[in-house]
Amino acid sequence: MFGPYAALLPVSGAFSFSSMGFLARMPISMTGLGAVLLVAGETGRYGIAGAVAGVLALSFAIISPQVARMVDRFGQARVLRPAVMLFGAAGVGFVMAVELQAPIWTWFLLAAVTGASGPNIGSMVRARWVNVLDDPTTRQTAFAFESVVDEIVFVIGPPLVTLLATAISPPVGFLTAVIIGLIGGLGFATLTATEPPVTRTTEGRGGRRGVLIPALISVTITYVAVGTVFGAMDVVVVAYADEQDNIGLSGVILAVYAAGSLIAGLAYGAVAWRRGLAGRFLFTTLAFGVAASGFLLVNSLLVLAGLAFLAGATIAPVLVSGMSLVESRLPRAALTEGLSWTTTGITLGVTLGASISGSVVDSIGAERSFIVQVVGASSAAVLAAVGYVAVRRADRRGEPVVRPAAPDGSRPGSE
Repeated sequence: MFGPYAALLPVSGAFSFSSMGFLARMPISMTGLGAVLLVAGETGRYGIAGAVAGVLALSFAIISPQVARMVDRFGQARVLRPAVMLFGAAGVGFVMAVELQAPIWTWFLLAAVTGASGPNIGSMVRARWVNVLDDPTTRQTAFAFESVVDEIVFVIGPPLVTLLATAISPPVGFLTAVIIGLIGGLGFATLTATEPPVTRTTEGRGGRRGVLIPALISVTITYVAVGTVFGAMDVVVVAYADEQDNIGLSGVILAVYAAGSLIAGLAYGAVAWRRGLAGRFLFTTLAFGVAASGFLLVNSLLVLAGLAFLAGATIAPVLVSGMSLVESRLPRAALTEGLSWTTTGITLGVTLGASISGSVVDSIGAERSFIVQVVGASSAAVLAAVGYVAVRRADRRGEPVVRPAAPDGSRPGSE
């Protein structure tokens, strides 16, 4: 299974930009929870804490694609350096505002700036893989590897920020996330040798209108539904474990959930698939919907752990196939922005799922609230099926996207 990943090791500069990208992505899994722990720890008011964390996440979701568009236009390093510095300044300012008991509106303002200035490093890392790899199959393996890295980020980040905030003090968790993001982001920006070249185009398939293609729209909308499952899992699993008087096991179950995705991501990336990307995305999303329906059978924490592993095993294939589909249809000049929109879809879904599931738990109890995951995953399957038809129609109508020529005159492959 690890054979295809070994082919990534000799790629010049890959280890450096992937490892720095890992550090730079850590705040994604830490700042939201860190904000909740900070505000709740200082005020004891979870309502305000959740609202602040929601503003932070939504500002990232809305502004991230706009920053990515600037990256495509001006280059990663030129945009990333000031963005990361603003992220650091706003993050420190947010902590100071809370600690000094500044007016609450300043908390929301600084949280919004912190989220908006947090660049979408995942899309930049994937854009670099596309830049250094010509073979579509090897790029799929690289995308699978990065999805595994994403899972590791979400396995490590929440427990780390919780430990720091509770064992030391509430501000330490959030500040640690900011510092890690600064180190990773600035380090990533220095690695200019693998940075994708800027392709300056203003109209046609390579311009602004060229981003809004059926593949990107389909994947992004489907990812909103996928994200609702992610957001609901965090809330409902904790609530159910609390109902069972064993809340400490909630972290273990969520780790099992992530482990299923991690293992499946490694396996998926090691396979040389014959099915086209559009069909692969549809198939993996249907599997995601079927696996999540198993949550209707939950009647104990042990059963929940097993079902969580099975459902988790369908996550990475959905994410890898969807992003690979988008990458295969977009011109290089719009690649970072396009990949950022997919992440925006997930982020919006997570925010929506967490909000809805919290209200459902209060209304009908935790055990029956797993219906939120079932509905979210089923909706994703339906949306993927509709999107599959749109993508296939677009493929039949239009010419395949041709990548710009590489510096040596060759043209990277495209499916």
